[in-house]
Amino acid sequence: MMMSCRNIDLGTSVLDLMPCGCPCSSSPTSRRILFGNCSKTFCRIGTRSYGGGNLVFLRRDSGSCRAIPAKPKESTLLNGLGQEKTVMFNLRQESRKPISLETLFEIVADDLQKLNDNLLSIVGAENPVLISAAEQIFGAGGKRMRPGLVFLVSRATAELAGLKELTLEHRRLAEIIEMIHTASLIHDDVLDESDMRRGKETVHQLFGTRVAVLAGDFMFAQASWYLANLENLEVIKLISQVIKDFASGEIKQASSLFDCDVKLDEYLLKSYYKTASLVAASTKGAAIFSSVGSEVAEQMYQFGKNLGLSFQVVDDILDFTQSSEQLGKPAANDLAKGNITAPVIFALENEPRLREIIESEFCEPGSLEEAIDMVRNRGGIKRAQELAKEKAEFALKNLNCLPRSGFRSALEDMVMFNLERID
Repeated sequence: MMMSCRNIDLGTSVLDLMPCGCPCSSSPTSRRILFGNCSKTFCRIGTRSYGGGNLVFLRRDSGSCRAIPAKPKESTLLNGLGQEKTVMFNLRQESRKPISLETLFEIVADDLQKLNDNLLSIVGAENPVLISAAEQIFGAGGKRMRPGLVFLVSRATAELAGLKELTLEHRRLAEIIEMIHTASLIHDDVLDESDMRRGKETVHQLFGTRVAVLAGDFMFAQASWYLANLENLEVIKLISQVIKDFASGEIKQASSLFDCDVKLDEYLLKSYYKTASLVAASTKGAAIFSSVGSEVAEQMYQFGKNLGLSFQVVDDILDFTQSSEQLGKPAANDLAKGNITAPVIFALENEPRLREIIESEFCEPGSLEEAIDMVRNRGGIKRAQELAKEKAEFALKNLNCLPRSGFRSALEDMVMFNLERID
């Protein structure tokens, strides 16, 4: 997997390149590198060259080595956007430690804990039924990725703007984003008639469709109320558009079921409406509350959009490559219901028989299993992987406007974490 690295300070991310056993604590060459709110000890153990740029390999006190550019060139800022030299190297040729969400969000762990403490009281304060529903929703193994992104972008852009601490608006935005996301999941499960999510029964399965719909409506309304109280018209418009996009995405999907003529651009637009719109609005909103320039705010929007699209493509790949137990829902569920995703679109280009099976709505016994095999074996997965990596590269480029910090490194690691799901 070729990735374009903009003088990436790999020493502050989780790209561990080789083991070493040097005693850093006693080495005279050890030094400390600060990132975010913490510092780590490193020991210089050697230098390699990649694409004309030297990388110094350093050992962290955890027992693994990392790489950073030797004598990195200073970035120049033009209208707030850093212009940095591109260094190319092949990540697949280097052994590296898998990225975990726990490690990735460790730098904003306190922020996420405060969010968790607030969510149940915000949602369930007015009705006992909602308290029970909220406990089911927020206790279903959610990864808090969207609010985690809000906090990472908030802190990265706050550093750029010279803010020492997050504002109340930053924190409220993260809560609003998680409420909107959760409300959309409740409604999605009702529309899709899904009984399981993340390995647990869905809200409508436990409490009935009526309560589930009302719980989702309430959460949308509660999020909108908190949004209005932020009193920032630009952010209000931005997040309000997301709720409209959710509906547009569902309508687009419902109107194109079992339609084998769906084009890739149409799929990406639907994916933007259903997934990337919220991510893009949350990352831009975080930048706006840091009071950075419009150029940086727009780059954060594009980062969220590209990351969101990459995540959706990866999710659609996993629908064909993981088991029901791994997914926490039935495998190939989208295809079974006629939802045409990227792997299917690409496989259709090479397998005419697949069109016949899908357009027949799997009326023959075993036809769904045959279609799944075709998607897996006729280039659909590979082409979709390439699409996910393309969007991921765009997302990494969007981060060039941010100063080098642990928060930016964590955002880069988020992009890589997503791709690792299909490695």
